[in-house]
Amino acid sequence: MEISLIQPGRNNLKYLKWSYDSIRKNQGNHEVEICVADDFSSDGTWDWCQEIMEKDPLFKAIRNEGPTRLGHTILYDTLVNEVATKDVCMIYHADMYLCPGAIDSIEKHLTDKTIVSLTRIEPPLHPPGPEKVLRDFGIEPEEFNEEGLLNEVQELKVLHENNPGTTEGIFAPWAFWKKDFQEIEGHDPIFAPQSKEDTDIFNRFQLNGIKFIQTWEGFVYHMTCRGSRFADGAKRNPDGEVFMKNRETDEWLKQNQKSTREFIRKWGHYCKHDPLMKPIIPPKYDIGFIVKKCNSNLLEALEPWCNTIYIEDDMQVLTTHYLDKEQPNTSFNLNERIKPFNNEKNNEILVTIDGSKFSQQDFQVIQQLSEILKDSGEIGSFELGNTHIDIIQMNTYENKLICVS
Repeated sequence: MEISLIQPGRNNLKYLKWSYDSIRKNQGNHEVEICVADDFSSDGTWDWCQEIMEKDPLFKAIRNEGPTRLGHTILYDTLVNEVATKDVCMIYHADMYLCPGAIDSIEKHLTDKTIVSLTRIEPPLHPPGPEKVLRDFGIEPEEFNEEGLLNEVQELKVLHENNPGTTEGIFAPWAFWKKDFQEIEGHDPIFAPQSKEDTDIFNRFQLNGIKFIQTWEGFVYHMTCRGSRFADGAKRNPDGEVFMKNRETDEWLKQNQKSTREFIRKWGHYCKHDPLMKPIIPPKYDIGFIVKKCNSNLLEALEPWCNTIYIEDDMQVLTTHYLDKEQPNTSFNLNERIKPFNNEKNNEILVTIDGSKFSQQDFQVIQQLSEILKDSGEIGSFELGNTHIDIIQMNTYENKLICVS
């Protein structure tokens, strides 16, 4: 098959070299175009890219000249839409080693309206899960145990050869038809530079009728998070155990918080998936909060969880302070979301909250409100904890989120 691998990166040259060598070594008889975006790196990435482009006609690279980072949310789409020339593309991280037979497995399973994910073999830097294999074959390229990995891959293939060989989930690396990607307009730039952009696009693919296939016959070794999240690489303790907890960069933590709030504003819930990484998408309702005795902490906590929040007139000074603080962090117009208490209420579901009585248990209800309404909601009124809920209509709007614009 012909396929374009999509690889943005910033200051991760040693991983990019390691990944490139594995692709060219293990791509088999397939025509693999490697498309790299250098996101204003300072480690010599662009010099290396120019050198490889002179030698390898199927290696293409572009550079963000800065001075600020664009992030992979933007650069994925730039590479897919402007650089890649193949009808099939694959989102592929710079810290991934392509195992033998991986492209064969993609070709086997990629049919119309499908996305195929390879199975990740990872060192134990993150909690285990049924969608991946935890094995330590090195946490940096200089200690990579290639022979051990390849032996493991052969054993895994034997293990799965008499089974269906696939599960239904999605995670990088994922191969897709460019036409399906462009039909939903790619990644949503509100999540730039990174974080939650993957769950958002997976939700939209699923709502648009795409089937997810994870093959257990094709693998990558993934060192994980060697970009902005853990910019200084992985570490081992004196016993040789690897660890990542509490080592995230300030940049990543700040952006993750921002993207999480954007995701909630857009979808009305946290990122959700089953144990094998298939998205779970609760309904999106038109919800308004009517908040008596609001305060700054309550406004900050509640605002993302509704379409409109109505607060008491004498609290409008609070709105001004909140807008000054939060509007730079969101693409949503907060003036349209925050309304005076006596404003006409046009939402289809209204939740009345007394701020003086609002508890952590009530906030848990708010966070699960979409699922609660789906399971047991009906037109009418009822009390739930310290909240009063009026359901006027139960239309759902998640399908309106399929395309970015």
